[in-house]
Amino acid sequence: MSEFYDALETRSADQRASDIATALPAHIAHARANAAYYAETLASADPASVTGPAGLARLPLTRKADLMDRQTQDAPFGGLNATPARELLRLFLSPGPIADPEGRGRDWWGMGRGLFAAGFRQGDIAHNCFSYHHTPAGAMMEAGAHAVGCAVYPGGVGATDQQAEAIAFYRADGYIGTPDFLAKILERADETGADVSSLKKAFVGGGPLFPNMREAYEARGIVTRQSYGTADLGMVAYESLALDGMIVDERVIVEIVRPGTGDPVPEGEVGEVVVTSFNADYPLIRFATGDLSAVLPGLSPCGRTNMRIKGWMGRADQRTKIKGMFVDPKQVDRLVKAHPEIEKARVEVTLVDTSDVMVVKVEAAGTDDGFAAAVEETIQKEIRLRGKLEIVAPGSLPNDGKVIDDQRKFDA
Repeated sequence: MSEFYDALETRSADQRASDIATALPAHIAHARANAAYYAETLASADPASVTGPAGLARLPLTRKADLMDRQTQDAPFGGLNATPARELLRLFLSPGPIADPEGRGRDWWGMGRGLFAAGFRQGDIAHNCFSYHHTPAGAMMEAGAHAVGCAVYPGGVGATDQQAEAIAFYRADGYIGTPDFLAKILERADETGADVSSLKKAFVGGGPLFPNMREAYEARGIVTRQSYGTADLGMVAYESLALDGMIVDERVIVEIVRPGTGDPVPEGEVGEVVVTSFNADYPLIRFATGDLSAVLPGLSPCGRTNMRIKGWMGRADQRTKIKGMFVDPKQVDRLVKAHPEIEKARVEVTLVDTSDVMVVKVEAAGTDDGFAAAVEETIQKEIRLRGKLEIVAPGSLPNDGKVIDDQRKFDA
């Protein structure tokens, strides 16, 4: 059985650079010719001169944080799509809201490579616990599992009893989903007596995989590897069985730049992850994710030769992933504006027993009995996550400029 998904993973550095030098100018020309946004922002660029990271560094960034405004001006995709919406396969709205497209073709999101590296193979049954509603995670992971030959159970989110029952019934080989939800399923299986011992592998994303969490899964015989991707880009990087950093996917070019700029940082220095995707339908070029990471020196012991990064190391901005979903300061601003009584609001996220806990604190005075219920309803509408509401006195929240305060501790 091959240890690699395809020959691209083991290219020499010279061959990869040569392939990029051929593909990148054509890709930029395609984006400029077919996507209105890039026709504008890359109007003065010479595609022929952009043959690698050095050439890319001369191009402007496209910030994920600006997508909502851009998409409001030019719905649905802000003019970044090179394929019209009606010709795509699926259309999504991620929290924000941000519109995300899915085009046609095998493994459009590129998740298959990471699943293969995590040990998923043809003939496996994969139990997919990413959401299939509104956001693309469920669909993108299912497409990747199909690409490596897996049968997929579309478990989605919640309903731990049914998840455990389905794993036991089908004897699923692998779990796909957020890291903490697997713990909930295993705990419920222990309580109900469901036999989930068939699970031998897990491919997780959408939240932090803490060392103690990985150790607990592997103590049960579940080899656990994680991915780093976004709803805009699909796969960006993934762990292999060697467990030595995250290998950049062959479909993208990753730069690490100084936050707030487009300037690349030296190898090893923490900076913002900027990605260029070779996706003809949605040709994101120098897409600044707002995530922090750093380049690792050398190559992976597994034999894959692409650049490695440390993985997700926090946010360069305040846009924060909570319970696997991004929360943006603009969503908090809409909450404040919806209620004249609110003077200031702050979302605080902590970690309790490996699960995210969100508290929304609002400064307000002279509220009536129905105020809390009305605010909780707006939280559901605008932030789209369940959390605890705390009404505090005006002037009591810290004057530190934070709208989203992430108090979780993540190991680098």
